[in-house]
Amino acid sequence: MQMLIDLSIPEQPENLLKLVKSCEDVLRLGVRTGHPRFFNQISCGLDLVSMAGEWLTATANTNMFTYEIAPVFILMEKSVMTRMWEAVGWDPEKADGIFAPGGAIANLYAMNAARHQLWPRSKHLGMKDIPTLCCFTSEDSHYSIKSASAVLGIGADHCFNIPTDKNGKMIPEALEAKIIESKKEGLTPFFVCCTAGTTVYGAFDPLERVANICERHKLWFHVDAAWGGGMLLSPEHRYKLAGVERANSVTWNPHKLMGALLQCSACLFRQDGLLFQCNQASADYLFQQDKPYDVSYDTGDKAIQCGRHNDVFKLWLMWKSKGMEGYRQQINKLMDLSAYFTRRIKETEGFELIIENPEFLNICFWYVPSKIRNLEPAEIKARLEKIAPKIKAGMMQRGTTMVGYQPDKQRPNFFRMIISNQAITREDLDFLIKEIVDIGESLE
Repeated sequence: MQMLIDLSIPEQPENLLKLVKSCEDVLRLGVRTGHPRFFNQISCGLDLVSMAGEWLTATANTNMFTYEIAPVFILMEKSVMTRMWEAVGWDPEKADGIFAPGGAIANLYAMNAARHQLWPRSKHLGMKDIPTLCCFTSEDSHYSIKSASAVLGIGADHCFNIPTDKNGKMIPEALEAKIIESKKEGLTPFFVCCTAGTTVYGAFDPLERVANICERHKLWFHVDAAWGGGMLLSPEHRYKLAGVERANSVTWNPHKLMGALLQCSACLFRQDGLLFQCNQASADYLFQQDKPYDVSYDTGDKAIQCGRHNDVFKLWLMWKSKGMEGYRQQINKLMDLSAYFTRRIKETEGFELIIENPEFLNICFWYVPSKIRNLEPAEIKARLEKIAPKIKAGMMQRGTTMVGYQPDKQRPNFFRMIISNQAITREDLDFLIKEIVDIGESLE
């Protein structure tokens, strides 16, 4: 920041030249997030219609807490929510929801509402007069579930991670066993989170089977579909979320699969009115009840924040532009590209998949350079820990492409490929494979 401030101060030509050259070097490294060869994160790409919506939102520069100061945006929010409720499979006349600043806060909304439904006194009296609560989520779920448990005073240690199978899906039998065990230990289970599209492997938990367990034990059933929610817009692929309509709440981030600009996240509720009951503060200077219109449109009183940024217009404009058929084609194209990339690395020597048949847009794999392929398995595993970081460093130095890597459990560093940018082509995927092989084979 100091370097940028100093640009306004008269500087000797040679010193200024060094500064500009330094900036050029920094900018040259890597590939920007909107580039079709940037595979490093879930939220990437640039939708121009959404960007136009973001510009117009900034121009309006208004808040979203009452109808009187943002009437059109409030109506747009209701219109978009209606589409999302219908996609989930709920009755729009009975559902509710709110846009939140990110999926982590959306998950917090869900857990807070679940507690309020069972123990509404906790809103005013805290945790003093209610049992010791506990909740459950997959070991591969987003960390925000455990974080929400901590923020709400339930405790991170009372958010239990349920084991997953070899494909990264929650094991329902393990969930029910842990629920029963928790009850025997004097805890009170109240909330279960399934994930529809896990962050690392892109796995979809078995929603129907978990919904059955939640009904048996009378637990709130939440689906974190922040990443995979957009699949509901594809008739060919929405079966992966079969059972989502049985959820009490759903998190859905349009800034991920749908391609809206950051941030754009929603928390959806099957039951109308619960958000108001849970979060309403009735501030007299904002939420007067004798206004000359239906005050249910003053949606700010069901939010945990006061000032609320308008995240909906860019989504409304983008959805209006693409339509349901446009989104169907966009999502199906990405799924086709995922299948193509998986097929290509299966037939290319040196690549090994973590999950043999990925079901979403996350493809996790190793590249094993030829010089270490004949070593003992333990030695290969030890070497692999350093291979992915070195190959990524080579990509960044060349500035040609980028893909993330990470370790997981007992697995050494592997590449986590994300195909979410709607500008990606098969040629981009072929280029990435060649680049990994080229850099990998050149390593010392």
